[in-house]
Amino acid sequence: MVVETLAVAVWAMLPAYVPNNAAVLVGGGPPIDGGRTYGGRRLLGDGKTWRGTAGGIVAGVLLAVALDAVRPAVVAATGLDLPGFPLSAAVALAAGALLGDILASFLKRRAGRERGAAFPGFDQLDFVVVALLSTAVVAPAWVGRVFTLPVVVVVLVVTPVLHLSTNAGAYLLGLKEEPY
Repeated sequence: MVVETLAVAVWAMLPAYVPNNAAVLVGGGPPIDGGRTYGGRRLLGDGKTWRGTAGGIVAGVLLAVALDAVRPAVVAATGLDLPGFPLSAAVALAAGALLGDILASFLKRRAGRERGAAFPGFDQLDFVVVALLSTAVVAPAWVGRVFTLPVVVVVLVVTPVLHLSTNAGAYLLGLKEEPY
């Protein structure tokens, strides 16, 4: 039961986990905020770009499609009851994750924190909360079936660990300027 809950949690969140990393890889170009400021500070900063956002969403959706393709074999091999992804859920998970990151960036700027500055809690869970909320709006039956209370608890515990370790890896590879 514990292994299946962990597997469902990670599997179901993969389309939300990947977009932020993909956005770093394909990002660059014009920032979403166009350089505009509010209260003397940038709205978002140079790290939030149109290309990164689009690339991150596409990566998350493509991952969900790939997971759907391999799901029958994985289920047969493991016996785990892993969910499939309706397209609406895949898009909402990926887009919601990036929207959560964008909203956290906006809040960081309002709090006087610069790009890359640590914002504990927000940095690790912003994208999860907004991804789940946006998916609950567009695919409520799917969310209700997949994200049971035990799965949500696992997501909230495992995500910060995954987030910090992947960011540290990206830092070591020279893809990020900070390790968190």
